[in-house]
Amino acid sequence: MLPTREKAEKLLLEAEKCNPGPWGNHSRVAAHCAEKIAMECNDLDSDKAYILGLLHDIGRKFGVRHLGHVSDGYTYMLSLGYDEVAQICLTHSFNNQTTDEYIGKFDTTDEELKMIQDALKAVTFDDYDRLIQLCDALAGTERVLDMEERMEDVRRRYGSYPQEKWNGNLALKKCFEEKMGKDIYVVVDKNNFRL
Repeated sequence: MLPTREKAEKLLLEAEKCNPGPWGNHSRVAAHCAEKIAMECNDLDSDKAYILGLLHDIGRKFGVRHLGHVSDGYTYMLSLGYDEVAQICLTHSFNNQTTDEYIGKFDTTDEELKMIQDALKAVTFDDYDRLIQLCDALAGTERVLDMEERMEDVRRRYGSYPQEKWNGNLALKKCFEEKMGKDIYVVVDKNNFRL
């Protein structure tokens, strides 16, 4: 189940009041990218893509956490009955379906980490999971970024960026470009879109 677009926007606004920061606008840029890409794919719903992009980081509502935002978002969305959003909160950071590639601090309890790992093993990724992973790697806080620029920024901030994850993001870009038959940066209006 999904919230409406209006409800999703309200959830994000409420979350930003609890934990203000650039993550809210990053989520808006990801939503923009997801919607635009989905509009070019016959088998994806652009409203659903927008909602999933908008709420992928909703776990940040509960404070400054790294891996913890994954478990927070997942459990929060499940508690509201939004299982499709919960799945995206879970999968958006794990291209290869493992916590081994997580960039950032493992600031979860043992129970939270086990829950993330068990849920990742149980989930079957679909094109929405892959789309939001892609859009997360394109979204800056005010505009769409070149994917390699964004990944390099993450590498600078965290000190590393696993090569498998880097390669996985580039593969996602190529996959969606082939699916659309168009350049991803043209589709998301990289040169002109600004919040």
